[in-house]
Amino acid sequence: MINKDVLYNEFNRQGGVLKTSELEAIGFSNYKIKKLLEENIITKIKHGYYEISDNDYPEETIIARLFPQAVIFLESALMHYGYTDRMPSAWQIAVDRDSGTSKYNIGYPLIEPFYLEPKLLEIGINKIEIEGVTVKIFDRDRTLCDVLRHESKLEREVFSNAIQRYVKDQKKNVRKLFEYSEVFNIKNKVQTYIGVWL
Repeated sequence: MINKDVLYNEFNRQGGVLKTSELEAIGFSNYKIKKLLEENIITKIKHGYYEISDNDYPEETIIARLFPQAVIFLESALMHYGYTDRMPSAWQIAVDRDSGTSKYNIGYPLIEPFYLEPKLLEIGINKIEIEGVTVKIFDRDRTLCDVLRHESKLEREVFSNAIQRYVKDQKKNVRKLFEYSEVFNIKNKVQTYIGVWL
């Protein structure tokens, strides 16, 4: 007999994703896990990770549980801050360039990893809580630096909207923006695009 209440409570507590070891810790043996999969109560996301089949958890929490070191990046961060109205086709996440690429091959949620040097992953991280799960995202000022650094990857409209909305944002921190721009060696670009508005 499967205790669905215990199962659902644990999924809720863990932001919609459970590892095999976490299922085992609440009394679900390999046999029971197999049964849950057969009865379509849970779905396997990738090796050792499962979600409830009728999942309505925010995708950010699922990404944070699957890849705790990843940081919400570029257009996905722009969406979060309201700097773009265009939903990217996949979640853009920044990950360590030394991490294996195969682990990011998952069917859901759709992700597009950007492989960065480990030291660049630490700059401007913001931690937000969504459904009790800590999600890493780059702050506004770091995100704007990323927009300037990846100008060629962005559509013109997305690029200009991001700059205009950043300039109008009361929560921006121009001092931080210039600090980051030195690290990324884009100070001139920041002066050109942002300096005129400040």
